[in-house]
Amino acid sequence: MLAPVHHIAGFTTVVRERLLPTAGEVTARNGQKVGASDVVAEARWARKHALLDVARDLNVSPEKADDLIQCKVGDKVSANAEIAIGRGLFAQTVRAPKDGRVVAVGNGQVLLEIEQAKMELRAGLPGTIIQTIPQRGVIIQASGGLTQALWGNGRIDSGLMVNLMEGADSVLSAERVDVSMRGSVMLGGMIKNADVLQALAELPARGLIASSIHPSALAKAREMRYPIIATDGVGSLPMNSAAYKLLSTNIRREVAVNAEAYDRYTGARPEAFIALPITNEPPISNDTAEFAPEAQVRLRRPPHMGKIGVIVAVKTGLTTLPSGLRAPAAEVKLENDETVIIPLVNMEVVG
Repeated sequence: MLAPVHHIAGFTTVVRERLLPTAGEVTARNGQKVGASDVVAEARWARKHALLDVARDLNVSPEKADDLIQCKVGDKVSANAEIAIGRGLFAQTVRAPKDGRVVAVGNGQVLLEIEQAKMELRAGLPGTIIQTIPQRGVIIQASGGLTQALWGNGRIDSGLMVNLMEGADSVLSAERVDVSMRGSVMLGGMIKNADVLQALAELPARGLIASSIHPSALAKAREMRYPIIATDGVGSLPMNSAAYKLLSTNIRREVAVNAEAYDRYTGARPEAFIALPITNEPPISNDTAEFAPEAQVRLRRPPHMGKIGVIVAVKTGLTTLPSGLRAPAAEVKLENDETVIIPLVNMEVVG
């Protein structure tokens, strides 16, 4: 049975597709080396539109209004520019309310894009551009350490990683934050209130890798301008042992935090990538695997949520669970040597 893969790897090669949500301009080139926060593509989009009803304003039919309109699709117009001029001795004029661009004309109306905003697409990890996708984005390849997470606030940045954890079950408090950590990415524990998030913003921090975030702090986390990821999700959950071991042994290294939201359709996940010196490129990480004996897995549901274990055996057919349900399952040996029966749907391969 195919299994979802949760990447926690000390040394691997990853390939990431970075795309704009709309057509734009790719500013990077093939073979270019980029940092996590480098802009690789950009686009402009209209935050607001203005609909001018020329037929109504000039008190004519839509067909006649179309003949009076002075602009066409694609024209850039300045504030107060003449859009349409009526006929007669005391002719009325329809003018543009603001600077903008004409996006539609017809049926006696003109639609303008106004207040354009610039959207910048950042690389998300340090690597090499191996392909550009015209008007949309790039594909990046990089080698290093990788830890994927379950929640992110949508930001991207990078910096040296500082450890604020005393163990996998640490709770991060605002008192642990001081000015010497300015410009760093924090390896924190459980976030149980929003005070610590504000304290990091005031430094400012370049990122936060937390084990989990309490639901009461989620709204504040989404507002923060630095990236925040939670390796084990929402709640009061300790960091899984595989992620804690990898991250805590790479303190003072440069880490890129890409806190993009999880998307089950594209496979995108929030993640932390540690740039490492390489002599030989490691193999590219696989996004699919099979449940098989000796595979390392992460459990995704209580009562063993977040625990790391190893599959001892995959049960044949369906197994009757304590709940009475029957489902494909496996025997999993946890790190404390306890062996448990876990439905396959409740775990993912760590690779």
